[in-house]
Amino acid sequence: MFKELRQAGFASGHPPAPPQSTPPLAISPVGGFALRNCGRWRPGRRIEKGGDGDEERLHLCDLTPAFGENCFFESILEIHLVSEFSFSTIMSFNAIDSSSLGVTSDNEDSDGLLIPLPARLIIVANFLPLHAVRNHTRGEWHFEWDEDSLLLQMKDGFPSKTEIIYVGSLKVDINVEEQEELSQMLLEEFRCVATFLCSHLQRSFYNGFCKRHLWPLLHYMLPISSGQSQIFDQTLFRAYISANRIFADKVMEAMNSDEDYVWIHDYHLMLLPTLLRKRLTHIKLGFFLHSSFPSSEIYKVLPVRDQLLKGLLNADLIGFQTFEYARHFLSCCNRLLGLDYRFKQGYIVIDYLGRIVTINIAPVGIHISRLERILNCPSTLAKIQEIEQGFKGKTIFLGVDDMDIFKGISMKLLAFEVLLQRNDRLSPDSNC
Repeated sequence: MFKELRQAGFASGHPPAPPQSTPPLAISPVGGFALRNCGRWRPGRRIEKGGDGDEERLHLCDLTPAFGENCFFESILEIHLVSEFSFSTIMSFNAIDSSSLGVTSDNEDSDGLLIPLPARLIIVANFLPLHAVRNHTRGEWHFEWDEDSLLLQMKDGFPSKTEIIYVGSLKVDINVEEQEELSQMLLEEFRCVATFLCSHLQRSFYNGFCKRHLWPLLHYMLPISSGQSQIFDQTLFRAYISANRIFADKVMEAMNSDEDYVWIHDYHLMLLPTLLRKRLTHIKLGFFLHSSFPSSEIYKVLPVRDQLLKGLLNADLIGFQTFEYARHFLSCCNRLLGLDYRFKQGYIVIDYLGRIVTINIAPVGIHISRLERILNCPSTLAKIQEIEQGFKGKTIFLGVDDMDIFKGISMKLLAFEVLLQRNDRLSPDSNC
């Protein structure tokens, strides 16, 4: 089956854009975003030469919307014969300003079918979308929403009647004697369920296994020496398991019924679907990986590779940023676990332990309306004017990057150097 992937031309290319005949987008009440006829467009089937003659094959490029197109929003999909809400759909719903689409007040699609929306959604991530500041004089904590958090911006894609609960850790250490009181306050005021990890567990889990082993491997960085720091540390993985168990306990506390949806985010919690599935067989689970996913040749060097793959496969829906990441995941499942993918109603699915696991590609969008508000606020306009006056007549190169070895900062600086070398008018001696 992976021959089809290679023949689809995805080794180095990008998914083709939708044809001009793509049906117009239908607007749903989920934040006014397009849900129907957007995630499963088919430019037509292609006839290829098979092993025994002509064979009709559906290419993956016929299923994957191009990056940047509004039509990467998925419609409602069915999992286990139940109409499930596509978690990865809402990874992208901040890519469109809902006010520009004309939000409808009803909850029917263009065929008049009622779209079931989750009444209660539990979003789980390593950190809560909160800022915490301690007033040392009064000995009190002050909490406020982190407006830059993607997790918080996801709320804009749901109707106001949908109850959203956040489960995650705080970015600060809280004394044990304060945890119970703060937990109650965070639940009542912010609808947040805090997970408290002791400092030693937090270091081993986050700085240890996540950042020392998982993060580099997911970005194609293998151990480059046989030094002590490069040896796989089983104690760090045990800390990873312990932390995921604490998150599982908190998710179970937050759940009211089997109808709650749980949406897990990123590589810190790759074992969480397994831990939750063991406790509640029919739990509705979605998982979205915000980072890249490496090829099987890279991923297979991880000693706990099977446990993490099976952890993801215990979700009902697994979302990736790009098709390349999803393709690598499918390859790992095939080569390491012997699992094949297939197509079901236009979706890529894997059969795992009697369940159907759906694979989805949905690049995270941009909250355009929020950016416009920031750009138009007085402080931003004043700063723009200050920069324009201070560097009048000059060309400004601006980069906004995280200080991380995988963010390509060194490559950007080298590119800037080459640009200056090849363009005399941009040299420091010029007035540019």
